Amino acid sequence: MIDIERRSAGLGLEVRADNDKRTLVGYAAVFERLTNIGSYFQEKLSPGAFSDALDGDVRALVDHDPGRVVGRTKSGTLRLSEDGVGLRVEIDVPNTSDGNDLWELVSRGDISGMSFGFRVKKETWDETVSPPMRTIEKVELHEVSAVAWPAYEDTTIGVRSLEAFRAGAEDATAVEQRKAENRAAAERRIAEKRAAMEQKFRGIQSQSDGQGAS
Repeated sequence: MIDIERRSAGLGLEVRADNDKRTLVGYAAVFERLTNIGSYFQEKLSPGAFSDALDGDVRALVDHDPGRVVGRTKSGTLRLSEDGVGLRVEIDVPNTSDGNDLWELVSRGDISGMSFGFRVKKETWDETVSPPMRTIEKVELHEVSAVAWPAYEDTTIGVRSLEAFRAGAEDATAVEQRKAENRAAAERRIAEKRAAMEQKFRGIQSQSDGQGAS
């Protein structure tokens, strides 16, 4: 699980009760909003980043704890959707210790945030700005969580991703440099052959002119 990143939306979490059904509603992610990740880089989510993940088997957790499951897409107790804001989450809270505690804590305002755990499938980096800009275009979604500390962010994996991008850019530069050197060497060889042929031709022509004069 060490390669899973976590981010939060910070838009709040609401309770909605309908007869005996208790549902938490909120956003786990917001599109196009810049987030400063530990002063290492900026980051934003592109609309559609979750489109491939909505049909997956995703859990709803409390504080990212895999032992505290309060919903699941496969069972229909967790519903995920994308809209113009971001990743919208609805959790039908269970009648369990974790579920009852979570309902009470959200109702009181003690827990008011949502977050999500993910792996990046597609991203782009822009180092023409400072700090660098990371745009996440596609994610593999693992879980959404009701969290007491929605500002929590994991920088380690994002920094590794930036370092990998830079290493790849350096490799690409080295490849282009080698290609340029190979092209230059080939052009030199062609030029040398052409010069040798011209010199040989001039030598033959000089001999012919000399024979004609005699």
